[in-house]
Amino acid sequence: MTDKTYQPTVAGLRAFVAVAEKHHFGSAATTLGVSQSTLSQALAALETGLGTQLIERSTRRVFLTAEGRQLLPHALAVVEAVDTFTAAAGASDPLRAGMRLGLIPTVAPYVLPTLLAGLPEQLPSLTLRVVEDQTERLLTLLREGALDAALIALPTDVVGVSAIPIYDEDFVLALPRGHPLSGKRRVPTTALAELPLLLLDEGHCLRDQALDVCQKAGVRADLANTRAASLATAVQCVTGGLGVTLIPQSAVPVESARSRLGLAQFATPRPGRRIGLVFRSSSGRDESYRQLAALIGKLISQEHQVRTVK
Repeated sequence: MTDKTYQPTVAGLRAFVAVAEKHHFGSAATTLGVSQSTLSQALAALETGLGTQLIERSTRRVFLTAEGRQLLPHALAVVEAVDTFTAAAGASDPLRAGMRLGLIPTVAPYVLPTLLAGLPEQLPSLTLRVVEDQTERLLTLLREGALDAALIALPTDVVGVSAIPIYDEDFVLALPRGHPLSGKRRVPTTALAELPLLLLDEGHCLRDQALDVCQKAGVRADLANTRAASLATAVQCVTGGLGVTLIPQSAVPVESARSRLGLAQFATPRPGRRIGLVFRSSSGRDESYRQLAALIGKLISQEHQVRTVK
């Protein structure tokens, strides 16, 4: 007699279906990737719970009872439904589906080509939709659910947002070509007190970071009477003699290739920034995003002079 409170396990139903299809306990166990004793126990527990014998066993033959033949289609339906459910859950993995990824403007133009070339090889099922914007707007989109994750400069103190550090990079001093400091490798940050510093517009984290470098050096920045909405524009202003600016190491190859730009390295400890991946803490996708962050770090470190965060 069936116990009305009994709930069959998926393992028991899988064991029943496998034995019914293979007519052999050993073959059924191999199909499920379990030991024969594990399969036998799961099937026995199912029969006990149902109060019904589903399989007749003999030394030579394994076949369904009348009750087994009657219940087999229902067991098959349950197992197929579980497989469909599991596949659907797997499809929600951001690394195997569509992802809306935000990037700040001082990261996107320089590392995005590397990511778009390398990620499809490692994650062929991943489809990216890219959004470039300033940090605060990206965080707003993230909190509202309009973004899945974002590459921004850390730290960020936002409730409900988790961050995974990926890489550190130095700031490089961009100068007009022929400037006396061009080519120097140990420029003290205090030298910024004597240089017209060109900053990005309000809202760009690189602006705040440049001012922070000056503050830590104990100098008051001599701000140039020019502001730029993008790092590319700032570099053009530098080449035109309107001031100097700080650019992240990852931007150096692109900006120096398209502009007549002088460059100088700061003395150690060199100022810089840390870039990381942020996502909603409530997303439940921590492991997937950690995998993605590790892959991004690997790809970028192969192409740019950055230091991945261990």
